[in-house]
Amino acid sequence: MPRRGKRRRNGASHENHERWLITYADLITLLLIFFVVLYAMSQIDVKKYDTLAESLTHQFRKADSVVELGTGITGAVDRSKYETPPPSATPSDDPQRDEDRIKEQELQDLLKIIQQYVKTNHLEQQVFVEDTPKGIAIRLSDVFLFDLGKADLKKPALPILDRLSSLFDKLDTTISIQGHTDNLPIQAGGSFQDNWGLSAGRALSVLRYFVDTRKVVEDKFEVAGYADTRPIAKNDSEANRQKNRRVEILVLRQATSNEG
Repeated sequence: MPRRGKRRRNGASHENHERWLITYADLITLLLIFFVVLYAMSQIDVKKYDTLAESLTHQFRKADSVVELGTGITGAVDRSKYETPPPSATPSDDPQRDEDRIKEQELQDLLKIIQQYVKTNHLEQQVFVEDTPKGIAIRLSDVFLFDLGKADLKKPALPILDRLSSLFDKLDTTISIQGHTDNLPIQAGGSFQDNWGLSAGRALSVLRYFVDTRKVVEDKFEVAGYADTRPIAKNDSEANRQKNRRVEILVLRQATSNEG
């Protein structure tokens, strides 16, 4: 009996003290795997990244949105849900703005055409054209258009009026024909009693040529005679008075109302 007990005590004393190597080996293996994963992650596959990004974007857009008429998490506006484009989308979505832009282009084209005509025919001393806030102003000297104190058109003036009538016929705007004089009184015995009658008569002669002879639609025009009330130069010399004796044709940017 004593000997048997001694054998058991000797067997218990031979315990394995190297089991920690297993844990250590597992730890080393896990660390190796961890570094391999880090290395693999550091090598970006561009194609796979793009595919992932596209997939996420698609899912975000497909998801419900809290934005009215929007789609996706980002709330981007889905324009296909509008029957007509949003009113504030672009300037071209405003019909009135488009119409104004077309009219302005027509005026600028008119300005260039008349300027070229004046230059080609050497009419710089008789015809002056400029772009004003109200519209394109065409100023015709009275010496070029009429004899002194009269309102009958002279033949040398007809070609420029013919050219203007061909351009006016294509415009959808109001054309104002305005007669002006200097401040000298009308001589007795003439066709007109005063400068008011002379300025109005000259404007009417130009209008009748456009309407009666050239057959331009009369609704395009308005006529006024201002006598000497709107001078462009002081009436203190013959040269300045000559500048004030004129017929101005103003192609307006904004149409005027003829309603009473």
